[in-house]
Amino acid sequence: MKFIRSHSGGIHRMRYLLSTLIALVIFDGLISVFLVRHGLGREGNPFLESLVGEPSFLVIKVVGALLCAIIMWDIYKKQPKLAVISTTGFVVLYAGILFWNFLVLFITQV
Repeated sequence: MKFIRSHSGGIHRMRYLLSTLIALVIFDGLISVFLVRHGLGREGNPFLESLVGEPSFLVIKVVGALLCAIIMWDIYKKQPKLAVISTTGFVVLYAGILFWNFLVLFITQV
């Protein structure tokens, strides 16, 4: 019974982490478009740099985020600890990227 309770709590934690990761990736795409359009910054990903400003850029960001979430969920079913640790790392990474983007935005506005 204890395993079921802890596993259920883990599922909620993983869903929360994946939802947060998807939101962070999408917000990163939105702020990247804004910064590039206004000449305040540039896209750091060389594969996506030429697509910023194109409608396909945000589609690629959303689809990529969803695909990553699906892959992490599949890993979670087999290796829950690994998936939670990895997803937490990606959430921290994207939170740092967003923090940097907002820092660039606010510094250039002052």
